Amino acid sequence: MIRVEFVCSPAARQVVNLPLQLPPGSTLQQALQQAAADPRASFLAAGDWDAGLWGRRQPGSTVLQDGDRVEAYRPLRCDPKEARRLRYRQDSAPARRVKSAP
Repeated sequence: MIRVEFVCSPAARQVVNLPLQLPPGSTLQQALQQAAADPRASFLAAGDWDAGLWGRRQPGSTVLQDGDRVEAYRPLRCDPKEARRLRYRQDSAPARRVKSAP
């Protein structure tokens, strides 16, 4: 058996960390299926989650090695660049006030 660590953040400030034991030659998709069977990660079955190893997205057919860190990535709600622009505009709005002439 190989041991891998499954990590996911289903919501902000929430982390699910599960140790998994899989037969040698298991794939990333099989690890996700086993993780989804655990009640703490049952949300995986309901969503369209991407997955990867050590912070890099990988196809589901990727064969796992002992000690790998399997990660599930939730879908983005908005474009990160656009969210950053909106935060910048909100934070700098008071600084942009123009002084009126007396």
